Amino acid sequence: MAANGSPTIRRRRLGAELRRLRRAAGMTAQQVAGRLLVSQSKISLLETGRRAINPRDVRDVCELYEVTDQSFVAALMRMASESGRQGWWVAYGDVPYSVFVGMETEAASIHSYEPLVIPGLLQTPAYAAAVIRETNPHITAEEVATRLEVRLRRQHRAHHPARSLRLWVVLDESVLHRAVGTAETMREQLEHLHLLSAQPHVTTQVLAHGAGAHPGVSGQFSILTFPDSDGGAVYLERFTSDLYLEKPADRRPYQFMYDHLQAQALGPEQSREFIHDALRIHT
Repeated sequence: MAANGSPTIRRRRLGAELRRLRRAAGMTAQQVAGRLLVSQSKISLLETGRRAINPRDVRDVCELYEVTDQSFVAALMRMASESGRQGWWVAYGDVPYSVFVGMETEAASIHSYEPLVIPGLLQTPAYAAAVIRETNPHITAEEVATRLEVRLRRQHRAHHPARSLRLWVVLDESVLHRAVGTAETMREQLEHLHLLSAQPHVTTQVLAHGAGAHPGVSGQFSILTFPDSDGGAVYLERFTSDLYLEKPADRRPYQFMYDHLQAQALGPEQSREFIHDALRIHT
């Protein structure tokens, strides 16, 4: 069993395996909690990857589910042991969207639709600082600096020389017109975006206003895929809490939506020209 390197991914994949085993055993979470003398909420947290699990708990659960393949049990126990390791972002304290950072760290590809701002992985330092500061009215200067450092470190993954993240972004035209920070900040950002969109692992498409109503009017979303895995996740960013959809039936509509957005948007080369022309707006 291949395990992704991020502890976030390990916990979520391990939780998914435990949930599958429980259902195969024909047991409810309440029944499992009663047999193991733990709370039902603990079982729920373990199965969703929101709580670390130790190898002994994995062994006990597998015995309860009557799993006889000991090599499979050993693989799950190793995953549990490795999932206790901390990701690099933990050193920065209570970072918002830390679950997403963990998933992003191990993703093979991300397809995003952004209706409001340039995606974090493509932001310049000045633009990123302005977004963080202006979208969080009560944030302190110290918090801005910390979040900015995390955001810039995330970008290392997007441009890793050995395993670059495949990034495909569809931007609403509004993103290019919205003045974030100063005019100089916007010029620098659009020049940076124009440059990055020429990279082989980055594809940018602009969804022009002339396209009319489209499947993305409901808001931002990102589709993540992972190496050595048939699964993936859809990430929906919200102000107070984020949502992750991992069931194939939940992910499928978003893939259909993204296909339509790509078809309605300008092609990559036309989009690069559109971005270059948008620089005149911020002179």
